[in-house]
Amino acid sequence: MSIFIKDVLLRDKRRTNIFIDGNIIKSVGSIIKDADTIIDGTSMLALSPFYNMHTHAAMTLFRGYAEDLPLMEWLQSYIWPKEAKLTEEDVYNGARLACLEMIKSGTVFFMDMYWHLAGTYRAVEEMGLRANLSSVLIDNFDKKNAEDTKKRCKEEVFEFSDKNERISIALGPHAIYTVSTELLQWAGDFAKEKNLLYHIHLSETEFEVNECIKKHRCRPFEYMDKLGILSPETYAAHSNWLSEKEIALIADSNAKAIANPVSNMKLVSGRTCPIIALENAGATVLLGTDGCSSNNNLDMMEEMKIAAILQKHFSGKNTNMPAEHILHVTTKFPPSAMGINAGQIAPGKLADIILLNLNIPEARPLHDPVSNIVYSMNGSSVDTMICNGEILMQNRKVPKEEEIIRKAEESAFKIIQT
Repeated sequence: MSIFIKDVLLRDKRRTNIFIDGNIIKSVGSIIKDADTIIDGTSMLALSPFYNMHTHAAMTLFRGYAEDLPLMEWLQSYIWPKEAKLTEEDVYNGARLACLEMIKSGTVFFMDMYWHLAGTYRAVEEMGLRANLSSVLIDNFDKKNAEDTKKRCKEEVFEFSDKNERISIALGPHAIYTVSTELLQWAGDFAKEKNLLYHIHLSETEFEVNECIKKHRCRPFEYMDKLGILSPETYAAHSNWLSEKEIALIADSNAKAIANPVSNMKLVSGRTCPIIALENAGATVLLGTDGCSSNNNLDMMEEMKIAAILQKHFSGKNTNMPAEHILHVTTKFPPSAMGINAGQIAPGKLADIILLNLNIPEARPLHDPVSNIVYSMNGSSVDTMICNGEILMQNRKVPKEEEIIRKAEESAFKIIQT
């Protein structure tokens, strides 16, 4: 399949043409007269899509449920008991709803950690996005649970690795307060053996840090380093409560810190990821929404704006986290970190492109397209989504939208009412 996008604006205000052949951008600027699909881009801006680097996709089912509660009460009394009732079909329905929301708000890739990996895998495969899906590990310090978890994890990795070029698998030990030292290390060894990423929640709250100090006489990232599992393959969600030593450890190990500012503010984590300090130390910082039960949406344009403004606010410097930079954090840095040949509209890159509608009030006047993208536009500004050379949405229409929403609501109400 070939696609020709004609007379489209780029973020540097150049007007051009983009030709896609198969799943590759073949040319930028050439005039092509023959293509399977021709898209008029005169009222559009072409952009590399967003990467959501930490979420729990099927938690769309809990959007708006158990609101305004302390983190551990929310988890232990409301979320975890309901999650125990989830089936693979429920997760499939919730993940499809998440994929629909991400397509409609310009996200082409998400890094996920959730139960019933098979359900999320089915959803991503069907909806056409890219994803990295974690096999979840939690043993709650119980040896039998640990052995059962290892068995399931091995089965999931064996079944789902290398099945689809758009979907990769990771190991997802939940957190240091739900996973034993032995299982954390086992997951590290298994990840190295299978060349997988290691996706974990780390240093989210002050309570977590203090408990780690009491139990292990060191802070969470120091603990991970002592265990030998702080590496370039470590993707640490939240990374809020960091000491100067931990910031240096993250940079030196080339581990990835993933900021989730909206979720952290809503759950009152007490701090947000110190993006500027981490980057000044040489660390890679990425951005994610967290799950819909604590955000409550998957809109990476909203997440960008809030992340940038928070860094300005806490540093007291208006020049910190400029719009161009936070846009790179969500579009350019993640594919580079993940080894995906994307993140730029250029010949030879994978054909992942979104078209933003410029005929909307929040897009005008167009003094600076990048500023408008970050500070004034939002997910509903996305008109068209192309992933891997396939049009997933055009004119804001996605196939089966009504069915996807209906099925997710059926699963959500069933779980909450039982």
